[in-house]
Amino acid sequence: MRFEVDGRSVYAATGAVPIQRARAEELPLVLFVHGAGMDRTVWSQQTRWLAHHGARAVAVDLPGHGFSEGPALSSIAELANWIASTAEALGDPVHVVGHSMGAFIGLETAAQHTDTVASLVLMGLGAAMPVHPDLQAAADSDNPLAADLMAGWMHGPDQKFGLNPTPGMSMTGTSRAVIETSPKGVLANDLTMCANYEGAADAAASITCPTTLVLGRLDRMTPRRAAQPLVEALGHARVIELATAGHAPMMEEPNVVRATLADHLAACR
Repeated sequence: MRFEVDGRSVYAATGAVPIQRARAEELPLVLFVHGAGMDRTVWSQQTRWLAHHGARAVAVDLPGHGFSEGPALSSIAELANWIASTAEALGDPVHVVGHSMGAFIGLETAAQHTDTVASLVLMGLGAAMPVHPDLQAAADSDNPLAADLMAGWMHGPDQKFGLNPTPGMSMTGTSRAVIETSPKGVLANDLTMCANYEGAADAAASITCPTTLVLGRLDRMTPRRAAQPLVEALGHARVIELATAGHAPMMEEPNVVRATLADHLAACR
């Protein structure tokens, strides 16, 4: 699916089901927002399922990522404004599902654009997201090592030894391939944005919309303890903890994430 936001072309996956269809206004509009250096494909285990189970699914490529027109934006606040414009272009408030950098974007959007965000499901996040200096240095020089480091740190040990919901696929290999296709300079820009964003706790404290956090206990990029200030600031959030997941629950535990999304959307009705 292609559409325009702020005069630039945006590409999104919809689970192969058009979002403009009969009685579409009765179906929740779910907007998936990916993390640093990634694209819409990280949500492949959720978009098609939701599109066939009572929702409209839109997994966007952020500006300058995937097949969306650039340039990439340079702050979480700018991307939050972009999400608000995307919701306006799609014609409805959105249930934002965000991962990592996308979770920061979701928090900031819900805090600054209350009429735009109907609810939040956030995963792979902490109150802060410091970036390991080796990763930032590799990304700054567009060194393939950056993709190796991220792919290695993203997943729990089970996922590194063949446990993949897509038979025959390597989860770390798939993650590495997505990151390696990121345009020059985009990963470095994204990581810098995450490291510089200091508004997560304040944003969380102001949010009143229904919120679910999905947290992997084996997350090495944003450890579980790093999310606790957000849990406390949100107060009302439902927290799902996954014992065997790392930083990317939507890839590592797709069935649990799908069920969580279904329960979350049902509670929002």
